Amino acid sequence: RAAAAGGYTAVHAMAKTDPVADTAVVVEQVWRLGRESGHCDVQPVGAVTRGLGGTRLAELGAMADSAATVRVFSDDGTCVSDALLMRRALEYVKAFGGVVAQHAQEPRLTEDAQMNEGVVSDRLGLAGWPSVAEEAIIARDCLLTEHVGSRLHVCHVSTKGSVQILRWAKSRGCNVTAEVTPHHLLLTDDLAESYDPVYKVNPPLRTAEDVHALREGLADGTVDCVATDHAPHPAEAKETEWATAAMGMLGLETALSVVQHTMVDTGLLDWPGLVERMSTAPARIGRLAGHGRSIAPGEPANVTLYNADTASDIDPAALVSKSANTPYRGMRLPGRIQATFLRGVPTVLDGKIQ
Repeated sequence: RAAAAGGYTAVHAMAKTDPVADTAVVVEQVWRLGRESGHCDVQPVGAVTRGLGGTRLAELGAMADSAATVRVFSDDGTCVSDALLMRRALEYVKAFGGVVAQHAQEPRLTEDAQMNEGVVSDRLGLAGWPSVAEEAIIARDCLLTEHVGSRLHVCHVSTKGSVQILRWAKSRGCNVTAEVTPHHLLLTDDLAESYDPVYKVNPPLRTAEDVHALREGLADGTVDCVATDHAPHPAEAKETEWATAAMGMLGLETALSVVQHTMVDTGLLDWPGLVERMSTAPARIGRLAGHGRSIAPGEPANVTLYNADTASDIDPAALVSKSANTPYRGMRLPGRIQATFLRGVPTVLDGKIQ
């Protein structure tokens, strides 16, 4: 429902569920539940390792052959930090055209980390999360991908250095794609000074310099697409002290508005460019044949009608999501979803869920 309200006709559901989506049985259940809801196609992402444990490969082939036809595999918020295991995963998915989507976070460099490492973390006395912890994994995995001849997708890129490494890897012909979240295109680490856990996210909010680099990378195609990293949490998981609060924030219902605000209204992207990065490219990377297509006779009628010439203040109480952990509360953002159609059937009309 939150996806439909945000104009989405398909989403990739990450594997960090209970039970973990690491078998054919679980991914088929996720896929069928999404179909039965009728609001949005839910394409499950399979876990790379069993139980997200990082020690043994999950049933990659069985998930690929299942009714869900899984083609994207990720341990979600856990990095596949073992280089040999990552190599084996890249080799395995190559056989059926799959992609490993990596959460780039070197675990030893981020132990007990609370926010971006820098001036703000020093001032607040919070353990820092260095940029190099992300960049080192991206560099390693780009080299592994090139060596194996497989496909790599880098989740939620957040630093200037990461953009530079991706640009270098693509110049070498490495088959790597990457995404950026709406919140990393807009928000910065100085928001942590409020100690409001709504701004606690993984990877953490970075500096204004990083935000600028991410926007430039998305504009020039170094970063291929926008993905929300939508992470709803119950109130008790966020309305607590910073150190114990859960990481993550809502993104689906506000994504299009944030990207318009940061990329289109600033002149960095035109509307066809936004469509490429929020629809066409994600569908291509995730192998969703019926989505991200042109509007033409004979094409699947997966269509979003969006009014860019309006604006509204974000009210958590007005969101469709069961959760309220949006970092944009009270912020005025442009645009409004007028209607969403899933294979010709309206899931949203006049901004209301059908």
